[in-house]
Amino acid sequence: MDLSFLTDTAIFKILVDIMPTGIRFHPYYILPFIGMGFLIYMLKRKSGKADGSFWGWLFPKEYYKHRSTLLDTQLFLFGRALVLLKVINRLAIATFMAAIIMMIFKDNPAEKPINIALMTLMLTLISDFCVYWVHRIHHEKNFLWPFHAVHHSAEIMTPMTVYRKHPLYDLFSSIFSGMLIGVAQGLFIAVFFGTVSIAAIAGVNGFYFLFNFLGSNFRHSHIWISYGKTIEHILISPAQHQIHHSLKPEHHNKNFGEIFAFWDWMFGTLFIPDKEETIEYGIARPDGSGQRIKQPHNNFKEALIVPFKESARALKRSKNKRSKP
Repeated sequence: MDLSFLTDTAIFKILVDIMPTGIRFHPYYILPFIGMGFLIYMLKRKSGKADGSFWGWLFPKEYYKHRSTLLDTQLFLFGRALVLLKVINRLAIATFMAAIIMMIFKDNPAEKPINIALMTLMLTLISDFCVYWVHRIHHEKNFLWPFHAVHHSAEIMTPMTVYRKHPLYDLFSSIFSGMLIGVAQGLFIAVFFGTVSIAAIAGVNGFYFLFNFLGSNFRHSHIWISYGKTIEHILISPAQHQIHHSLKPEHHNKNFGEIFAFWDWMFGTLFIPDKEETIEYGIARPDGSGQRIKQPHNNFKEALIVPFKESARALKRSKNKRSKP
């Protein structure tokens, strides 16, 4: 059974991810952001909820000159510099899973168009399921939270904020997702489909391209877009993700999903707003007051080092708690 295609398709996925089109502020995604933003601006202006110039409303100077945005940019550049490590990690996982599957299964059923469609859907669902749980676990485990807190410490939101991530968060996500997707992909291939072609992987990437094209940049922005209660049980709207970043206690640990809202609905973490809300961003005090703590990541150095110190303290507290009689 020749499973070299697993590594081939992994390489294809990696190449797609590291190409400029994989970046949220590529013209493919910024131009729709501007176009949809203009329509929203005109509607708000007509109702008296927006004033000033369109460009000043869509790209507020005070947001893009803010120190929070500067740190977003620095972490983005650092993340791109580490892209080779992600490539090596994904290839290692793909090769490892291919070797295991090769030892277990002998036959390789013929590939059909319906199989490609089903595989595309399956990979998309599994990928989003992984994102949900990696995200949620980082909120719930005290020793992991400091690495994700870098993202939540953003005091304002711009499309660049999506890249405000500690490299260890990306590494853990890549390993967890790679293992789960590798196992599921191997089982589906062996039992149902046969080879997973580049067409299936391209289908998944096409799905994410559409997701980004249709306004993913609004998720990290000051512009409120709600899909309405019915759709927000299925898809996570920009408004729902902004709520996830909110300081308000009732918004804490809600809306972990990236694309699909039904994971949150299924596991009890879904929050659907009744109306547009005024949201303040940052990290809230653990006492449930909703008050913002002092910024723990004032610069690039602190964003990289502080999480290690806070994680070590969390592990020490946990160890001391377990050792008490």
